[in-house]
Amino acid sequence: MDAATMPDPITPDPTAPDLITLGRRIRHFRTERGLTLDGLSAAVGAAPSQLSLVENGHREPRLSLLRAISAALDVPLTELLAPEPPSRRAGLEIALDRAQRGSAYSSLGLPAVRPGRKLPLEALEALVGLHAELARRANESIATPEEARRANTELRLWMRGQNNYLPAIEALGEKMVRAAGYTAGAVTHRTVARMAEQLGFTIIHVRDLPHSTRTVTDLASGRIYLPPASIPGGHGLRSLALQAIAHRVLGHERPASYADFLHQRVEINYFAAAALMPRSAALDYLSTAKKDKDLAIEDFRDAFGVTHEAAAHRFTNLATEHLGIGVHFLRVGDDGALYRGYENDGVGFRTDPTGAIEGQLVCRQWAARAAFASRDRTTEFHQYTDTPNGTYWCTTQTGTTSTGQFSITVGVPYAQSKWFRGRETTRRAQSLCPDESCCRRPPADLAERWADQSWPSARLHSQVLAPLPQGTFPGVDDTEVYAFLDQHARR
Repeated sequence: MDAATMPDPITPDPTAPDLITLGRRIRHFRTERGLTLDGLSAAVGAAPSQLSLVENGHREPRLSLLRAISAALDVPLTELLAPEPPSRRAGLEIALDRAQRGSAYSSLGLPAVRPGRKLPLEALEALVGLHAELARRANESIATPEEARRANTELRLWMRGQNNYLPAIEALGEKMVRAAGYTAGAVTHRTVARMAEQLGFTIIHVRDLPHSTRTVTDLASGRIYLPPASIPGGHGLRSLALQAIAHRVLGHERPASYADFLHQRVEINYFAAAALMPRSAALDYLSTAKKDKDLAIEDFRDAFGVTHEAAAHRFTNLATEHLGIGVHFLRVGDDGALYRGYENDGVGFRTDPTGAIEGQLVCRQWAARAAFASRDRTTEFHQYTDTPNGTYWCTTQTGTTSTGQFSITVGVPYAQSKWFRGRETTRRAQSLCPDESCCRRPPADLAERWADQSWPSARLHSQVLAPLPQGTFPGVDDTEVYAFLDQHARR
């Protein structure tokens, strides 16, 4: 079909009347004139049932019928089509009608309340107020990308103010793991199982966990359901179990907002790290390495049998508070996007207008991206980078998941590099970011050649646009979870 034969696009008419308001205005003027539906029906030649549908906003009347109604009620057509409710009560009735027609109310399976003349005004006001509050809470909990980014930014800044250190959870994590028999080295799966048993829970590995969950806890039966294998590039089984335990020992209740959900997620991750790398043991190890000027994230990782990311993030918990080292941390995808970051050393991350760092492109000159070009992926990649905020030394390790490569970076100001293995590297780069000329602006000759001769198709990440499923917990599909629990409860 060519352009000449394509139909015109259908666009809504902004001048079209709102059917609910139109219907209420017709009803208002009819009752004001003392006419019944039957009386108006006889005057305009339309069935009472048809007029009822019009007054309730369920049918759009023809122009000829509108003119007949206008004449019968002795009301100018322009007055009949005015966009304002004819009275305050009518406005409340319209608001209630609209709320009850919405998907949020329909999903509750409750009967609609007819806002008839016998419904007291106070009851009508209360119903409209309740619907407005339900709508507000639904909008708050749905966690749109904007809400998620705002809440995440506030939490990141709060954690920076704490030096990424939560002493109460530190103490609780170590106390519980010691009570389960831990003495030194890596925390075993059996130790984690004992921690669960001390709370009255049994850990069970299943292959049919709901897709929207990492773990599911059956509070009635005392079971913690885990996947049969670790998440590649992410959480190990011990960490997942400890996160599930953390919800119970930290006294978490169902989150009232997306900000609550994120705060709980930070706390359970912190508890898991504090149990897998207990503060006293971790500080003994790190303090000795610092004294020997041989700090290395890869050694810290191996000493406690955790992922490189877990070790790197745990280092940020303890580095400033106990070792006196300002630090930054990044997880970056192979597309250069920052997925997770923390800093209290002034390195400065690029932010969007809301202050969020997630999704921002990291400078191509930084170690977090330069490491992807390294041929030797078996050990950490070290680099000094001169930036507008000073010179930083970074150590980076790369990895791969089913969705692509990623890098984990820990960096410190130049003066603090003396404590780390790899400080002798001669690799040095210069970053001018956020100056666009650093790595964002293409060479002039290439731009001139290709600007008008290319049309790339961008990859759209669906999570950028989609809100989280609205369930009991943000991002969780209640129907799938409850079906899972019911199935396993009967085994």
